[in-house]
Amino acid sequence: MFDTPRELSPRTGRLRSVADTDAELHYHVVHGYRRAYRIAGSGPAVLLIHGIGDSSATWAELIPGLARKHTVIAPDLLGHGASDKPRADYSVAAYANGMRDLLGVLGIERATLVGHSLGGGVAMQFAYQFPERTERLVLVSTGGVGREVNPVLRAVSLPGADLMLSSLRLPGMRLQSNAVIQLMQLLGTDLGLDAADLLNLVDGLPDATARSAFIRTLRAVVDWRGQVVTMLDRCYLVQGMPTLLLWGSRDSVVPVEHAHRAHTAMPGSRLEVFEGAGHFPFHSDPRRFLELVEDFIESTPPGSWSADQWRELLRSGRDGALPDTGGADERSAT
Repeated sequence: MFDTPRELSPRTGRLRSVADTDAELHYHVVHGYRRAYRIAGSGPAVLLIHGIGDSSATWAELIPGLARKHTVIAPDLLGHGASDKPRADYSVAAYANGMRDLLGVLGIERATLVGHSLGGGVAMQFAYQFPERTERLVLVSTGGVGREVNPVLRAVSLPGADLMLSSLRLPGMRLQSNAVIQLMQLLGTDLGLDAADLLNLVDGLPDATARSAFIRTLRAVVDWRGQVVTMLDRCYLVQGMPTLLLWGSRDSVVPVEHAHRAHTAMPGSRLEVFEGAGHFPFHSDPRRFLELVEDFIESTPPGSWSADQWRELLRSGRDGALPDTGGADERSAT
């Protein structure tokens, strides 16, 4: 009997099962565009939504564990990974609609949403647009909480960004980039923690079509002044929606201060900070991340949605709906 093929994870250097990752990629055409997604396991649905420039492969080390008890769906967002990259609407709302449509194609009515970075914003938008289809929210280093964002992303939103991104793929540039990363890591900078992962995102933009989709997506949420889209004005609507916030204490892309801001604005939310981790805490400590998500799902009932309650929340507005959050659960994970 042959052993299951294994390969080194490019992110952590640990062995991972090829059968648990690449073999799970499927395709479905929705609205004329091919959508790629990974699906595994059985049980209550968990939807994993990656960040900007990334793909479903970012969840490779978590999918096998989650799939033991859940149906795990990890799509490549339109314009990302193996999905089509048309000249299309790459707004957060459009992505939320795309997630609804993919779940509909797969016959899944409700899901727990786990969103990283831009994917966190998409998860929040999904919960706002389709609360009846949302069981829980897990927001990981999510965008949309404040204007602050890494200056590199602000720069990429400017004219000429395509030339800048394409130059990073010129011969010899990877060696120079790796040297810069090693220097930042030696200096102990926060950006040094995330630099390798961020450079992998550039590797995921092999041609002009992919770069164009990336820039369109980025400009929908970031400009030269910082983040454009905010979720804070509607956070009060998650009352009754179990919400877990996961963040790295040294996040160089979206500062950890945003985690505390979101925690305060989201009634009853739970916050876990990964000490010493950057923008990808599920890469830094996948085992701890998996344990937290599984415990959160098992220990919280699915969110309940009522049209009458939704209407009253909208009528009362943010000021009238926000309760005292002083007793909310906030912990730090090491």
